[in-house]
Amino acid sequence: MSSLIPADLIPLLSAALLALTVLIYVALDGADLGVGVLFVLTPDQEDREVMVNSILPVWDANETWLVLAGGALLALFPSAYSSILSALYPLIIVMLLSLICRGTALELRGRAPHSERVGWDVAICGGSLLAAFCQGVALGAIVQGIHVTADVYAGGWWDWFSGFSVACGLAVVCVYLVLGSCWLVWRTEGALQARAWKRAPWLGATAIALLVAIGAWALTLNATYSQHWSEWPFSIIRWMLCALFVAAALLFVWSRKKRKDMTLLLAAIFCLVVAYFSVAGTLYPFIVPPALSISAAASAPSSQLFVLGGCAFLVPAILAYSTFSFWVFRGKVKPERSVNTAGEI
Repeated sequence: MSSLIPADLIPLLSAALLALTVLIYVALDGADLGVGVLFVLTPDQEDREVMVNSILPVWDANETWLVLAGGALLALFPSAYSSILSALYPLIIVMLLSLICRGTALELRGRAPHSERVGWDVAICGGSLLAAFCQGVALGAIVQGIHVTADVYAGGWWDWFSGFSVACGLAVVCVYLVLGSCWLVWRTEGALQARAWKRAPWLGATAIALLVAIGAWALTLNATYSQHWSEWPFSIIRWMLCALFVAAALLFVWSRKKRKDMTLLLAAIFCLVVAYFSVAGTLYPFIVPPALSISAAASAPSSQLFVLGGCAFLVPAILAYSTFSFWVFRGKVKPERSVNTAGEI
């Protein structure tokens, strides 16, 4: 099989696989985390029941993509895996603990007496907020650069902390809030849906402003970033991405005006995808800027081909399972259709 694929193409395929798994995770679990953060703006217990029930059947499948991304990074780019984890240990530990806390609260909340559910609600909201913020800070830390010498992390314990990384954390939280609001527009009705309709525009405008500001800021962090986007073919790709982002934003505005609930969610995901490709294009050809390129961090071609072959079956299987879950639990979530216990209708 290796003779059928050029050797210099294998690391790019591996990077594309890794990028795909991360993108799917952000799009799917980002909506779940956004719903959790919105608990702080939803004091009514019945509305919180509906919000939990809208994500309860699918949240664990969504997080499968995070596990797959971590495993793929270890197998495909081991030096990048060690460098990123060494640089971001505090963030990753806090993020994982937050996700565990949120998942436990989601599953056990339905079994608790109503008088005790406030504590679980705090765990869902706090865990979702902290996990989203940590993911954004981690992204900012990678974009600003990780100090690597001879494929080994050579920075300090707090190198990840900066004004740029904190701004990225706030931006990711805002993006997830947009996805969560659009999710509630699609999956709920009545007063809860009406509030989500009202929140979506100003959250979307805030997210766009933050993304544009951070994008401009990122170009000042590393001279190679701005130079990279000025060279062919990225100079053309830059304008294509800008046009696509504007088109996605206009679709978002149109969907809100025409009350197209599913289209609103798709428009938000479209904006996210364009922003994601902008980040990927900025970092290319590095996987850990400014020292580790995709080719330099890649494992042996035989190892990569083995993982790529396995993922050729695994990724479609997870997609099929996730699609089936969304199909089974399709439609508007109503209080009378609540999932009162973990997975039981």
